[in-house]
Amino acid sequence: MSSFYGDGVASSSAQQNISLPHVGSSSSSSASVEDAAKPAKTAEDSSGLGRRIFGFVAVIQIILFLGHWFVYETWVGFLGVSNADSVIALTLSVLSVSFVVASLLAHRFYNSAVRVLYRVAATWLGFLNFFFLAAGLNWLIYLVCRVAGVPLNRGLLAALVFGFAAFAGIVGIVNARSIRVKRITVKLPNLPASWRGRIAALISDVHLGHVNGAGFMRRIVSKVRSLQPDVVFLTGDLYDGTKVDADRVAAPLKDLSPTFGSYFVTGNHEEFSDPTKFLDGVSRAGVRVLSNERVSIDGLQVVGVHFSCTTRTGLFQSILDSIQVDETRPSILLSHAPHALEVAERAGIALQLSGHTHRGQVFPFTWFTKRIFGAYTYGLQRFGRLNVYTTSGVGTWGPPLRLGTSPEIVLIEFA
Repeated sequence: MSSFYGDGVASSSAQQNISLPHVGSSSSSSASVEDAAKPAKTAEDSSGLGRRIFGFVAVIQIILFLGHWFVYETWVGFLGVSNADSVIALTLSVLSVSFVVASLLAHRFYNSAVRVLYRVAATWLGFLNFFFLAAGLNWLIYLVCRVAGVPLNRGLLAALVFGFAAFAGIVGIVNARSIRVKRITVKLPNLPASWRGRIAALISDVHLGHVNGAGFMRRIVSKVRSLQPDVVFLTGDLYDGTKVDADRVAAPLKDLSPTFGSYFVTGNHEEFSDPTKFLDGVSRAGVRVLSNERVSIDGLQVVGVHFSCTTRTGLFQSILDSIQVDETRPSILLSHAPHALEVAERAGIALQLSGHTHRGQVFPFTWFTKRIFGAYTYGLQRFGRLNVYTTSGVGTWGPPLRLGTSPEIVLIEFA
């Protein structure tokens, strides 16, 4: 996702580390992709990146200040002034900077204090979303009643609307922890008889970090093991991109042990910085990292392309051309985001598996995500000859809430 979910082009450091990979099938020799060559990072590049990051953080903080101010002014305007207003004002002032501060600390430290701070700040950010909507709804109802000449008890209205917003936040927390299993059936051309009836599990957007840790990963692995898939695909954002013990939080993946293995490609969150530590953590957990390559699994071609390589159409096309997908055999592409679909379709890919969108995660961002990705925001869709399944993911980014979406593990049966 973009903007609110902090997604975008990977850092130049990440691109340098994963844009010059082994390209081709696992049984063929390495082939370098000329398109992927990147110039060395200069001090000027670092300075420019620093300014962009500072500008982005400043904009986010201003938005948060304004959001808290709007909620406070609405609360006071509708419920009246009380002795507690100064306490509320001080509390909201502290909360308004909490998420930015916690996020900055989370990228530098991984300890109990920072995890608690980040979880509190991230949870409050989710509630702020609903309180902001509640404040807007209060003013809308007030203006409509004023124009219509209908008497209105503003205090009662505010109590009801803000109370409903708080309830929505609680429901969102509970819903985000209630992992569903989504079952779909996909028909792939030229599928070997041995694959008919077999099951693949799709896991995406776990976001291991300061909110979701090893315990959450164990829950996911336990559920997947009980479903007994033949193969497991992980389509990126396994990590949140913050400071973390990459080995410890991913260690439960060792217990998956599907018949035909587990396979991973990076998402944008692994690429916020040098992704090596995350790739190593995944590998040590027994999961095969597909670094812009193709593997053959009992007649099924599985292709994995890292996120930053899919954001550059020319590079993405060059990688798939070098891989040389055999269109007479079934193929699956693991690509974190459902973009550049025309590239995968031209390459003869039969099925693309993606995540990234979270389906919007929290209302009203569900609307924004739909505007960005259209029909490919969620679910099984067609793009020419290409089948595309985009999962809503199993974890959360930022607010540990989901409302209007559900966390899911996807079971894909091949027919």
